[in-house]
Amino acid sequence: MSKHPTLLQQFRAFCFQNNATDLEKAIEYFAVFGGMGWSVDMSKPLDDLIVEKILANYGYLHGDIAKITQSNKTHHSLLTALASGDRREYSAFRRANIPRKEGEESAAFLIKFGLLIREKSQEEPADTSEEVSDRLIFTAPFMRFWFSCISPYYKGVKEGDFTEVKERWENTKQTFFDSVYEALVIALVQKSFKEDPFKKIGSYWDKNGEIEILGQTKSGKVVAGACKYSKAKANKSELTKLQERCHSAKLNPDIFVIFSKNGFSNEFKKEKSEEVRLFTLKNLKTLMDDLSEKDLLVNTNKKY
Repeated sequence: MSKHPTLLQQFRAFCFQNNATDLEKAIEYFAVFGGMGWSVDMSKPLDDLIVEKILANYGYLHGDIAKITQSNKTHHSLLTALASGDRREYSAFRRANIPRKEGEESAAFLIKFGLLIREKSQEEPADTSEEVSDRLIFTAPFMRFWFSCISPYYKGVKEGDFTEVKERWENTKQTFFDSVYEALVIALVQKSFKEDPFKKIGSYWDKNGEIEILGQTKSGKVVAGACKYSKAKANKSELTKLQERCHSAKLNPDIFVIFSKNGFSNEFKKEKSEEVRLFTLKNLKTLMDDLSEKDLLVNTNKKY
C-alpha cells in the first residue's frame, strides 16, 4: 500500500475489490475491514464476518499487529483510547491515564510506523492562549475497529469467549460508522466545489465545541458544514445550530453545507440555495462512480 492513501482512496479500492453497490452497506463493512486489502463477502451479515474473519484469526492478527506495536502497553492503551474516544490527542492521554510526555512519545512512534496520522483543527483558536489538541486518526479503519472492539477483550477472545466483544460491538455500532461518513462527506463537499476549489478543508474543534466541516476556497469563501446521521429527516434547526456553533467560534461562513443521511424536511428544502447546500446519501453515492482497477491499492498485508 502507498504511504498514506486517503480514506476516499481506501474506500473506492474496497468497493471495487468487493463489488460493492449499496452505499450504506459498503460504509459499514469498510469501517470494520477497510484499509487491509482483504476480500469480503458482503452477502454475509457483518456480525458473522467479524467472527469468521477476525475473531477466528485472532492469534494471527494479534501477532501481526504486535510486531508493529512491539506489544508496548502504552501504545495499546493510547490506541484503545483513540479508538473509543473523541480522537483528540490530549483527551486520549487522559482516558488512557498516560503522562503527556510518554503519550507524545507513543504517538510519535505510532505515526512513524504508519498506524496513525495527525490532523489539526482547521482554524486557529480565537483565543491564541488556548491550546487546541490535534486529533490522531487511524490510517486504516480496521485498526480502529480492532482497538475499539477486539484488543481490550483479548483474554476472553484467546479462550474462544466472544461475549464481551459482541456486547461492545452491539453498544458501539450505532455511532461507529459516523467518522467514516464524516470523512467521506468532506470528500464529497470538496468534489462539489470544482469551480472554486478548496485551499484547505477538514474539521474545526476547540475547547467549546466542534464544526464537522470547515474549509476555505481559493477565492477566499469560508464553508462550514454539519452532518446528521439519525433516521429522522433534518429540519431547519440543523442550520440554526450550525450557525450558532460558527458564531461561538467567531467564524462568519459564506456558505453552509448540511449532510443528512435520511434527507430533509420539505420546509428545509426550501432553504436550499448557493449559500445553503444540502447533501444526502444519493449525493454521497457519487463517490462510488466509475470504479475500476485503477482504484485498487497495492497492499502487502496478509489475507484473512
